[in-house]
Amino acid sequence: MTEALLEVTDLIKHYPVRAGVLRRQVGTVHAVDGVSFALAPGETLGLVGESGCGKSTVARSVLRLVEPTSGQIRLRGEDITRLSKTELRPHRRSMQIVFQDPFASLNPRMTAGDIVGEPIAVHGLASGKELETRVAQLFEQVGLRPDQMRNFPHQFSGGQRQRICIARALALEPDLIVCDEPVSALDVSIQAQVINLLIDLQRQHGFSYLFIAHDLAVVAHISHRVAVMYLGRIVEISDKDELFRNPRHPYTQALLASVPIANPHAKRLAPLVDGDVPSPVNPPSGCAFHTRCRFAMDRCKAERPALVDAGGGHQVACLLNDGTGRGL
Repeated sequence: MTEALLEVTDLIKHYPVRAGVLRRQVGTVHAVDGVSFALAPGETLGLVGESGCGKSTVARSVLRLVEPTSGQIRLRGEDITRLSKTELRPHRRSMQIVFQDPFASLNPRMTAGDIVGEPIAVHGLASGKELETRVAQLFEQVGLRPDQMRNFPHQFSGGQRQRICIARALALEPDLIVCDEPVSALDVSIQAQVINLLIDLQRQHGFSYLFIAHDLAVVAHISHRVAVMYLGRIVEISDKDELFRNPRHPYTQALLASVPIANPHAKRLAPLVDGDVPSPVNPPSGCAFHTRCRFAMDRCKAERPALVDAGGGHQVACLLNDGTGRGL
């Protein structure tokens, strides 16, 4: 088996809730509550779930943009969870991110060429004419013209700005790129172009993606495996084709049933879940999904299901899929 590029074990990120004049802690937001997964070299893992389930917090914790409360993050076998900023600096080249909003993540006072070239200069990889040449090559790789290097972010369209962000992520030749909903702010036609660009770049360079999205069609197109999150926990993870063909967790089934159907005359499935997502400040006991699950049993209110193998590498955190083969 290929050694994992990234291994995340029991990752937890809690935020204190403070109130009053003295700012005393009155509660805790369980943003990420025990997430584990592995990512192989050259693989794309899609991370999906409703807004607020903790996807972006996982991404930022993996990159150490926010400090995890507990857990372990290993990059190429080395534990980077508690490294200082100085110790982490050499690893920064291996991990890059493409943010959701391509305008907010670009400095409006810098030219596009300076934005893409900044990480190269900061890490001392090139300067002067060599730096300009490398930036021009990066622009061409992402489908932009080298003469656009002198333009400012406001002079580009949304899709072009996201291409600048991708070029910046490529600048240090990383092994891992985290894509935090990189196409959700773009028009549908532009989304397809950016997704296809990401796929082509991965084929050329062989890096891995942790791809975060709530659009299942996008995830199905780009991912090799898919992990489904609910209220800070992964409830199902599997090969893409297997998960879409045979979803085992009731929440995954509900997500797939909610996908719009192109045919207006096609029969729609009845809603599979009721109610709203519980507050992460006071998550339900046992299985976090039991308050909305049509299959919930008394056990579900008391026991927190572990993520176990349901066969063929398909892992499910559900008491009805406990590895005995019963399933839904």
